[in-house]
Amino acid sequence: MDSPGDYLCHMDALAELLIATGKAHHEAFLSTDGADPEWPLWYADFLLGRITEHFEGSPTKSELVYLLVAADRAHASSDEPWPGFYADFLRSGS
Repeated sequence: MDSPGDYLCHMDALAELLIATGKAHHEAFLSTDGADPEWPLWYADFLLGRITEHFEGSPTKSELVYLLVAADRAHASSDEPWPGFYADFLRSGS
């Protein structure tokens, strides 16, 4: 079992990975200034090989898409910066 400090390190690393994913996505969609209505699919593809160390077991692409969409909807009513919110949401599954 992770200690609280380990958990926070995992959360920080996952938040940093999400920030890097956002930057990569924005670069991939420069022509639309980063706009992409199907962004969860792109994010899931990008994250799939990079995210497994943050989970017990390997999430599927479909699971990542589902979690990203759910995180986005849940974050709509939050003032928390999105990377930390999404990292916590993805780790907890809700």
